[in-house]
Amino acid sequence: MKALFEEKPSPDVVSNYASSSSQSKDDQEMGSSTPMSKSGDVLSSSWFLCFPRGIDSNFGRGVLAEMVGTFILMFCVCGIIASTQLMRGEVGLLEYASTAGLTVVVVIFAIGSISGAHVNPAVTIAFATFGHFPWSRVPLYIFAQTMGSIMATFAGMLVYDLKSDLMTTRPLQGSASAFWAELVATFIIMFLASSLTHQAQTVGHLAGFAVGISIGLAVLITGPVSGGSMNPARSLGPAIVAWNFKGTWIYITAPTMGAVAGALLFRFLRLSHPPISPATSPNTCLLGQSLAYRAS
Repeated sequence: MKALFEEKPSPDVVSNYASSSSQSKDDQEMGSSTPMSKSGDVLSSSWFLCFPRGIDSNFGRGVLAEMVGTFILMFCVCGIIASTQLMRGEVGLLEYASTAGLTVVVVIFAIGSISGAHVNPAVTIAFATFGHFPWSRVPLYIFAQTMGSIMATFAGMLVYDLKSDLMTTRPLQGSASAFWAELVATFIIMFLASSLTHQAQTVGHLAGFAVGISIGLAVLITGPVSGGSMNPARSLGPAIVAWNFKGTWIYITAPTMGAVAGALLFRFLRLSHPPISPATSPNTCLLGQSLAYRAS
């Protein structure tokens, strides 16, 4: 499958701020930008007592990391929803958007070097579509993300005494408006993520914050229309717990289509070569060579 970009970037958002050292093929598939040890290497004599010194390339750890990351994201969403209920509406859309964005930043820095910090089936599918993530691993990633959301929903019900229906997402201004809001917002997020992936060495650690800001912005512009999901796992988890799938198709199809479209557009727009600055333009180079020849 052809790569999303001509230069082989790392397959996910986290690669923008991780180390730019050389990678193996397996490392790139896992969404890591730091060298990983081979699965056969023994990094610790007691794996259950010590963490490995390097980043483990074991796929099972990546799947578990996705589950934990999605759990953290969804539990924080449950927390802000509970705050809205407990404070009788004094916590609003701005706080909800800030919580979502900040949580994504935390998750990216926490598990990015392990799994790529997709925590979103739409992101996983988009990377797989353009060859930056193996299709054979997509089902387990999506399963882990969905399970993380389900467990966080149960945890939110237990801790905050919330009803599962309160954590579901549903169209607030009609199905058509919700569908397009989710699609466009996820398109923007994935377009940015693709751009940051391409600029991994120049953006550095700021990439995690940029993604978090974009998600917070997306929640602000979609919250009054669709509830601000942009993540099939975020919507599917509470829907399964509540066993209420009304409108759930919107939050599965629209973000997935938007993510693929965002990655595709960046692939189309991306320059094959960096633009030539005035100081290094062909005319300047020829002029310099001419002056050097005359001086000699």
